[in-house]
Amino acid sequence: MSTKQFDDFNKDFKVLNPDKLKIACVVSEWHNEITMKLFNGAKDILTKNGIHEKNISRINVPGSFELIFACKNLINKNFDAVIAIGCIIQGETRHFEFVSSAVVNGIKDLNIISDIPIILCVSTDDNINQSIDRSGDKFNKGMDSAIAALKMITLNQ
Repeated sequence: MSTKQFDDFNKDFKVLNPDKLKIACVVSEWHNEITMKLFNGAKDILTKNGIHEKNISRINVPGSFELIFACKNLINKNFDAVIAIGCIIQGETRHFEFVSSAVVNGIKDLNIISDIPIILCVSTDDNINQSIDRSGDKFNKGMDSAIAALKMITLNQ
């Protein structure tokens, strides 16, 4: 997300009572060099929109598959939204398809049963270069996911 995109977002959108909101970010440790950048992008957008840093919780899990369980356990813990942050990169086996599908469906299922939004911020890429691009300074899916969380919280208020 560029500065212009951020300014355009804030021109038409205001978060209600941002100082009272609590957001959980569940972050996969697998491909930490990518997920750390995604988390930092999300945190940057959240704080720029008035969310206190102390109200942004980070919960680490071993891999993207474990995001589902951790997000499920946070549904009734007084958070206004949960952002699931992970990175799955295509390898030489079908493991990529199984894990990607399970994570997407797991987060979808949580959204069906949850009263708070669970935002999917899982990069599913063909190679590490795509992951680097999607977690970079010019284009960071973590920032997009934070905006989605804020919009969904507002919809839920």
